[in-house]
Amino acid sequence: MRRNIDAWWPQVEAGVEAILMTASGCGATVKEYGHLLRHDPAYAAKAARVSALTRDLSEILPAFEAELRARLKGKIDTRVAYHPPCTLQHGQQIRGKVEGLLRALGVDVRLCADSQLCCGSAGTYSLLQPELARRLRDDKLAKLAATGAELIVSANIGCQSHLQAGTVTPVQHWIELIDHAL
Repeated sequence: MRRNIDAWWPQVEAGVEAILMTASGCGATVKEYGHLLRHDPAYAAKAARVSALTRDLSEILPAFEAELRARLKGKIDTRVAYHPPCTLQHGQQIRGKVEGLLRALGVDVRLCADSQLCCGSAGTYSLLQPELARRLRDDKLAKLAATGAELIVSANIGCQSHLQAGTVTPVQHWIELIDHAL
């Protein structure tokens, strides 16, 4: 945490508007730096500032919706299943933004049944509890497959890797879908 703060601090002092996170697990943790380092006399104030500046990509991109919609018009015709990571929906309390933005951009995006449930990755959980993690993953993949999607997107590399290990359906970060279309 301290090394990250030290690395970002020159940009913070230079007036950056946000520290942008594309992996929801990282964002959830960085947003907690202020709390985690609150008793550190050398880092408490800096950590609080870094936490306050940290934003998930889904919090920033809606401001560019009109421009993105114009540039993407008709370019994404794939049905997509979105898996909202626990770290985004429960950790950061961000719900509906990714799928809302994708829909606004013309993407046929579907949530699966029980979309609020974990895919089984949960950081090191998939390493420490592999049997249970696989059962959760397989259940999630069956529900994602039921959407009829040709592609699964998420907002966390852990979820992406874990889900991809159990399916031939491509799994990627949702911003990659937009990037490829641009």
